[in-house]
Amino acid sequence: MNSKLLRRLKYIIVIIIILLVIEVGYVIYSLCFNNTINLYFDSINAIDSNSSYYITVGSNNDNDNYYEKAKITKYNKKREKEYEKLFNVGYNSVFFGVTIDEDSIITVGSYEKNKNDHKDSIRRGIIVKYDEDGEEIFFKDFSLLDNSKYTNVFSVEDGYIVTGQSIYKSTKLGNKSGGAVLSKYTKDGKLIWTKTYGDNKEAIFNDLIVQDNYIYAVGVDSNNTGIICKYDINGNLINDTSYSNTDSTGFKDIIYLDNYLYVVGSKNNKALISRYDLDCNYVDEVSYIGDNDTRYNKIITDSNKNIIVIGNITKVKKGNKKSIDSFNYDGIIAKYNNELEEISVVTYGDENDDYFTDIKYNNGDYLVVGFSSYEDGSYMSKFIRYSDALKVLEVR
Repeated sequence: MNSKLLRRLKYIIVIIIILLVIEVGYVIYSLCFNNTINLYFDSINAIDSNSSYYITVGSNNDNDNYYEKAKITKYNKKREKEYEKLFNVGYNSVFFGVTIDEDSIITVGSYEKNKNDHKDSIRRGIIVKYDEDGEEIFFKDFSLLDNSKYTNVFSVEDGYIVTGQSIYKSTKLGNKSGGAVLSKYTKDGKLIWTKTYGDNKEAIFNDLIVQDNYIYAVGVDSNNTGIICKYDINGNLINDTSYSNTDSTGFKDIIYLDNYLYVVGSKNNKALISRYDLDCNYVDEVSYIGDNDTRYNKIITDSNKNIIVIGNITKVKKGNKKSIDSFNYDGIIAKYNNELEEISVVTYGDENDDYFTDIKYNNGDYLVVGFSSYEDGSYMSKFIRYSDALKVLEVR
């Protein structure tokens, strides 16, 4: 081999070694300093249905930048996917709630509108209306204080009533109105009014119902205090009540059944169903003690006036001290009669973590949606169909 060829070969070898060092260094830096690995996730946060189809909303990060993108997905009654649309506006985004209004679909959530929002981790509330084919009819955003989001939406004859939150970041002070948010929009997306309630750094409304021309919104105020607020249809506060010793999420969901309001949450690490009259006066409650922290997140009724709730149980991994990596999360589904007497409680823990987020009653079965984590660290959305006896019939 001549000296010229040998020098060229040495040069190529040096270049390869340099490239390998750079690549290894990047991996070490990512693991040790960034401490982030871009793993795939796809979640369902809410579901609604009519006689023809299901609609789910949530988010995934199936893009080159691994941004969280809000998504809306339509399934036929066999739960076969017809389409999935991403909300490709701004940076990170997510949908939390959805409702079907005749031939339209209304979703709510939050997003980062611009570079400054993305840099400062600031989000704005969003309400988006689609037609049945997933084509956007209108999109509106909402920002009162630094950080805002919409959590759920309820359709009424002349518009949409939305729950949410608008709060200051911890680095800012002020007494401007904010906290839990209740807003009303017209059918074409015009904001009619916005009402705020509670602490403007913590309070949030998680859900609502409209019953007998009154709005009932539930959530949490400061110091882990669950709240129920009664408004007239024009957004004027009529009555409110609080419940101490909930967790920081407070009351998550609400239904009406036989002249009572039923709300769900967690109290002293126990899953909770609490009953109130229509003036927000406390009546009674029932709780379920699971392994470590347990909470109920969603509540529905079936044709027999049974109460069905779903939520999650936190389990400590054997041999581990309590840390961020020492817990497993199992789904939970439970049935009670309308006097809050327990009929059945069933846990679900097939994967590393299983999160139950919403539930629909359909032809005698209960359809649960959520997402699970797997061995590779990815998160995938799923449907679980339960029988009337809370036996798993299908997972997909």
